[in-house]
Amino acid sequence: TKEGQLIDHLWEDATPEVTANFTFMVPKKEISMVPDMGKWKRSQVGFSAYADYMGFILTLNEALKGKKLTCEYKVSETVEKLLDLLGTLDRWINETPPVDQPSRFGNKAYRTWYAKLDQEAEALVAAVLPADRQAAAPEIAVYLKESVGNSTRIDYGTGHEAAFAAFLCCLCKVGALRVDDQLAIVFKVFNRYLHVMRKLQRTYRMEPAGSQGVWGLDDFQFLPFIWGSSQFIDHPTLEPRHFIDERVVNEHHQDYMFLECIKFINEMKTGPFAEHSNQLWNISAVPTWSKVNQGLIRMYKAECLEKFPVIQHFKFGSLLSIQPAKP
Repeated sequence: TKEGQLIDHLWEDATPEVTANFTFMVPKKEISMVPDMGKWKRSQVGFSAYADYMGFILTLNEALKGKKLTCEYKVSETVEKLLDLLGTLDRWINETPPVDQPSRFGNKAYRTWYAKLDQEAEALVAAVLPADRQAAAPEIAVYLKESVGNSTRIDYGTGHEAAFAAFLCCLCKVGALRVDDQLAIVFKVFNRYLHVMRKLQRTYRMEPAGSQGVWGLDDFQFLPFIWGSSQFIDHPTLEPRHFIDERVVNEHHQDYMFLECIKFINEMKTGPFAEHSNQLWNISAVPTWSKVNQGLIRMYKAECLEKFPVIQHFKFGSLLSIQPAKP
């Protein structure tokens, strides 16, 4: 795809000469009204936010085809540092237990946990960046803070997940993550992020942000379904119809991100799967995993990236720019 071809520059831009003369900026919201969505969609062309973001998602999608979570891949020093960062966020959850409160949802202790991240985010990101890229920390830290949910509403959804993907994309653009980190970016870092987010959701009973309930794909995540379906492409025995079989989920969830998501849904929801997760139930009738994968990419663009309620919260800086690319 055109978007997939664009991605090479993500890893090429970041030579020390380029970043030395580069002006980083703290990202801010640029889409405040529905007509502003045109600016975002125009950035699909050339090296701007939409093109870079979607190119990043699709490059990883390609890299994961037919690979298990348990396969062998390189784990770089930057990946190890990102795992330490996520381990810190996890530890803070343990140190910030939920408080007694009348409301069942949205435990206020989440705000205490979030305040700690708000304070420490820049230092956490600086620890991941190489010495000659430290100037990027304030810009990239914004995406980390945006990726864990909203502290006012105590909710979490696909817009927050997109901020984490943007965070990783920015780390590629400044050269902290390299081409040979692709498998580790998803299987190690993104997977660890999912586990921390699930723990946050459980511990603080976070509300799903903008959930469409039974008609949405999932209350909280989308990307692991895209990347997870890619893992299954050309699988010799497991077909889409198998993921609604609990025995298959229990047997194979350690190898496949998609099944991990189904397992989490099964733990969190009661009643027949077809009722609480109707969209996924429909997807189980699609004949092949490559068709599932293509359909989910189309759905992600339509339901997340082209929806004003999601993109109005997205922040744009110098690395993910709303400005049209220079010809």
